[in-house]
Amino acid sequence: MLQGFLNHLKSKRYSPLTVESYEKDLRDLEKFLLQREGISEIKDADKKQLRNFIISLSLKDLSERTINRKISSIRSFFKFLLKTEEITLNPAANLQNLKLKKKVLVPYAEEEIQLLENLIITELEKNTENEFEKTRNQLIFELFYQTGIRRIELIQLKTSKIDLTNKTIRIIGKRNKERLIPITGELSMKIKNYLNIRQKSNLISNDYFFVDNKGQVLKEKFVYNLINKYLSAVTTKQKKSPHMLRHTFASHLLHNGAELNSIKEILGHSSLAATQVYTHNNIEDLKKVFNQSHPFGRKKQNENEN
Repeated sequence: MLQGFLNHLKSKRYSPLTVESYEKDLRDLEKFLLQREGISEIKDADKKQLRNFIISLSLKDLSERTINRKISSIRSFFKFLLKTEEITLNPAANLQNLKLKKKVLVPYAEEEIQLLENLIITELEKNTENEFEKTRNQLIFELFYQTGIRRIELIQLKTSKIDLTNKTIRIIGKRNKERLIPITGELSMKIKNYLNIRQKSNLISNDYFFVDNKGQVLKEKFVYNLINKYLSAVTTKQKKSPHMLRHTFASHLLHNGAELNSIKEILGHSSLAATQVYTHNNIEDLKKVFNQSHPFGRKKQNENEN
């Protein structure tokens, strides 16, 4: 039954990472029901038992976002059971998400990004013993920061989707939606250089753009650890992940005058509300807005100039 649900998700073109998350969430519920409620089948759980599971999660060191993801997985699974007529009543219909504490994600400063780029370039120039790996690792960082793509999108990027003539990358995002992302001439040259080095290393065994030193597609953990290692060398911020580079990409575009709707299209969001999560106005930006827009601010600015 659970496998049938997972196959259903795959048929709907859900990403492998999403399907894996659904399975983990439902396996956790399955284990809880067996150990604590004496139930071997998830479909036999009632509303109270599902709530007991959520309560047990809240007693653990889990974030509200993680718990809400599990609640979403449970709701989706029971909707599937209702649709396939495995059940006649949906005990998860009224399960409510936990309220999220608002967290301000502070992007990396442009100076931090420059430091990181310098660090990677220095590492690349030290020696050429692992030329392929070092060139690939630099390009992974460049693509994250210059395109704002998700980790899974970077891993699943196909060489055939890169158009160096028109300087665009075609990304297959969530729900199999495609979007075109423009790239700079400089990034195009780095991509061409990487492809040449990859070819010299005889690592063209499939259409995946990024591969390991055996020609196999990269693992998600490898990509996360690589970015975390680089960021740890240049910043003291707590979060050091590919997602934070995506957030930084969006924030820097916004800071330099890009329209929110354009950022939304590049990021592949279905709504502006999702894009606004990535925006962050620092105090200096707010001061500029005040000084340029408020009468008292303009007055003070004119006094300083005189």
